[in-house]
Amino acid sequence: MVRLTELADGQVGRLVGLEGERAFRRRLMELGLLPGTPVRVVRRADIGGVLELEVRRARLTVRTSEARLVLVAP
Repeated sequence: MVRLTELADGQVGRLVGLEGERAFRRRLMELGLLPGTPVRVVRRADIGGVLELEVRRARLTVRTSEARLVLVAP
């Protein structure tokens, strides 16, 4: 189990868990980040420190600080 920020660009991981505040976890789950869901890191944007993710054929961007709270199995 690793943090989402540890995956390389293009690498896929299966979501294991979410850490952080309850409101934060709920927001990510509403966006489709549920346990067992495959998540692919599309790319990292150095400006603003965000990660672009692909979840269920949709693209999302999350802050690097938020991505550190997402646990995945590579």
